[in-house]
Amino acid sequence: MTQSKRETERKYEPPSGGVAGLPDLTGVGPVASVTAAGPEELDAVYHDTEDLRLAGSSATLRRRTGGPDAGWHLKLPLAGDTREEVWAPLSDEVPESLRELALSRTRGAELRPVVRIRSTRTVRRLRDAKGGVLAELSLDEVRADAAASGGGRAEWSELEVELAEGVHAGLLDVVEKKLRKKGIVRADSPSKLARALRETGAGAGAEPERCPEGVAGSAGAYVLAYVREQAGRLVSLDPAVRGDLPDAVHQMRVTCRRLRGCLRSYRSVLDRRVTDPLRAELRWLAAELGVARDQEVLGERIGAALAELPDELVLGPVAARLRVWEVSHGGEVRSRTREALATPRYLRLLDALDALVRRPPLRAGAAGKPARTLARAVLKEYDRLAGRMEEALAFPAGRARETGLHEARKAAKKLRYAAEVARPALGKPVARLGKRAKAVQSLLGEHQDAVVAQDALRGLAVAAHGAGESAFTWGLLHGLERAGAEARQRELTEVWRAASDPALRAPLQH
Repeated sequence: MTQSKRETERKYEPPSGGVAGLPDLTGVGPVASVTAAGPEELDAVYHDTEDLRLAGSSATLRRRTGGPDAGWHLKLPLAGDTREEVWAPLSDEVPESLRELALSRTRGAELRPVVRIRSTRTVRRLRDAKGGVLAELSLDEVRADAAASGGGRAEWSELEVELAEGVHAGLLDVVEKKLRKKGIVRADSPSKLARALRETGAGAGAEPERCPEGVAGSAGAYVLAYVREQAGRLVSLDPAVRGDLPDAVHQMRVTCRRLRGCLRSYRSVLDRRVTDPLRAELRWLAAELGVARDQEVLGERIGAALAELPDELVLGPVAARLRVWEVSHGGEVRSRTREALATPRYLRLLDALDALVRRPPLRAGAAGKPARTLARAVLKEYDRLAGRMEEALAFPAGRARETGLHEARKAAKKLRYAAEVARPALGKPVARLGKRAKAVQSLLGEHQDAVVAQDALRGLAVAAHGAGESAFTWGLLHGLERAGAEARQRELTEVWRAASDPALRAPLQH
């Protein structure tokens, strides 16, 4: 059993005089009163791999006794001051559920104790006018010991301000303003573990490899920055996909596509002998994720269309058949996604992405000027899109054109992602082209969704007919999807005219 919550907090250097040095926060923002609690004695043993893979990705795993939430805690970084904290009951070994959530970071390496941190905590609770807790101020006296024999010891004090669940993060800014007036400033270390590793020596020898020097401001620097960002995003999304959180599968699939697109478009920067095998593995992962995502989107689309029909046009047990179809397909594809993330193949892919970032196979183009190298790659993707569009529109209406437009959609994505890589270097001109490519992609995506929905609706109609049910409603929905696909094709002329305007490409051709 696990429980998850969002934790938003900031750490500060302790006030001189300890608790007595804290300012009175009554009347600060919505704070109506401040109550005292504690002290609490907390004893936490932090676990990590030998080379500190969790700490290196700003994640922590600890077994803590004492306090109201004794147990195992896995903390995963989110945006800003917020982290996802997953709790599991106390046990002697690391719970399997937490091992799985940390797998994209540990890659299956052994988890072992690295630091023991004991804290004596004094708490002040900030309450609103109704007595509800808004936040906690915790003043900790910390003692840290390296787990390895012969390791060092460190002691320090720190102040922590943590919001209660559901409280707006703006309260932290209001409280911080009051603290600063008393000379209380942010702590240098982002966490107790980071400071303990540094000051006890437990983190010695585990520093991550640095990226190669000498590419700052070059085309290679921009491409590597994008690859590094997307590879990190892939790792960060893993726990959300395993937890079946909304939109997580879609976001991971898009990240795979962004990486594939970047590695394809910028082969003048990174050696394709290394990146082509990576692209193949990213294609495999996206395909495994795509089954779940496509099923989810299709079910939602058909359900929404059905809900809009007048009751007199819904004949037979239509809603029940749709639910059975969703459940029968949904369970299968979710299982397939989990199985893919449990394979050694997936972990090897993550390792390969790490190696690419740390030891990039740079080609001569990596040292080139961004205005030339990146612009050339973007324009090449535009030419591919233009070719796909010309081929698709040359076909008469029917399956051949639908297939061609689907290929054009994929080309529009590649152009959009190539523009994303180049945008920090080339600015507004490439951003405008990327925006137009996105408009083409979105319209063709709606068209493709309508085409896929027609196939699914035909299957549902056949199944209903075979069971002696009316197929009228399924046929009606099929007709609506067909009409929608035809409407998107008519809209495409104007959208493509805007995207193919030569004035968009002119600034990139010099």
